[in-house]
Amino acid sequence: MRDECLKQIRRIVIKIGSGVLTGEGHGLDTAVMAGIAGQVARLRQEGREVIIVSSGAIAAGRNGLGLEERPRTIPQKQAAAAVGQTRLMYAYENVFAPHGFTVAQLLLTRDDLANRHRFLNARATIDTLLGYGVIPIINENDTVAVDEIKFGDNDNLSALVTNLADAQLLMILTDIDGFYSADPRSAPDAKLIHLVEKITRELEQAAGGSGSLVGTGGMATKVAAAKRAGQYGVPTFMLNGTRPELIHRALAGEEVGTLFLPGGSSLTSRKHWIAHTLRPLGRIIVDAGARAALETQGRSLLPSGIVRVEGSFDRGSCVRVCSLDEVEFCRGIVDYSHTEIRLIQGRRSGEIEEILGYRYSDEIIHRDNLVVLKEAQS
Repeated sequence: MRDECLKQIRRIVIKIGSGVLTGEGHGLDTAVMAGIAGQVARLRQEGREVIIVSSGAIAAGRNGLGLEERPRTIPQKQAAAAVGQTRLMYAYENVFAPHGFTVAQLLLTRDDLANRHRFLNARATIDTLLGYGVIPIINENDTVAVDEIKFGDNDNLSALVTNLADAQLLMILTDIDGFYSADPRSAPDAKLIHLVEKITRELEQAAGGSGSLVGTGGMATKVAAAKRAGQYGVPTFMLNGTRPELIHRALAGEEVGTLFLPGGSSLTSRKHWIAHTLRPLGRIIVDAGARAALETQGRSLLPSGIVRVEGSFDRGSCVRVCSLDEVEFCRGIVDYSHTEIRLIQGRRSGEIEEILGYRYSDEIIHRDNLVVLKEAQS
């Protein structure tokens, strides 16, 4: 059954890590890139669509700037990315040209995906490029990204792009063979786990911190990306991108790398966007009755259940919804600003117009714009 499901997949996001593209970090490894291009070309010949999320721009730009070590400051990284991005795309053009494919570059920041209009525009661009037979190559826009707008790593970006592109499979190509029971570089008896049916807290803890394995982000961010993709109902393969033909062997059902299955019910595209792409700007603290209504009854958030509001935000912003003990259990898009909510908190919906002089809706957060986080974390 698993093999049949893999055969049905038509749109794939492939994330390629810096450790795959640059080997030891001294420029781009065009031989490895050519091998991946050949596999992607074969996927296209099979009728599958491919979107690439590529790291490597900063590493590719190091030589151009004469840097001996990886850039550490934001300005250094931005300068290296500016030099390296052209080199990276030139390399992609060269490896795909023999197969007759054109590539296109899309550079994104968190702001691009947090804005719903720009999110939908980016989706339309990807759909149009794929319609023309072009291979989109996406990277974070490191030349302008700063801490406030960074995705954090391209593993996270690849999970967001999976939702953006409405893909059916995420493949993360890294420089190790998959997810191990322990760090294989320090534990010789570590075992490769070929199938993960559910990403548990114990498994996330086993993935370790961001520096647990060599390569940008480490294993923790790759597991987090697989979890986020799974919440959209999308499985994730983690494969060694330096090994030839592993993409096709994985899709053929061979036991290579690690396959993370999506867990439980999946979020809609919009709710996935709310839970994982938007940056919350404030907090709404609610009473126990409101929490029960939101968590277990699938209700909207009404002003009567609100105890207090923290932070500054406008109508249409994403906010955290917290219980009386200040634990966040929901996240959603508000229909009223923080100043408006403070005026109507604890009151009935029927009193909103009398208090404010107008009314957008009866709800502070409509259930269609609300995500219960236990669904997003299960």
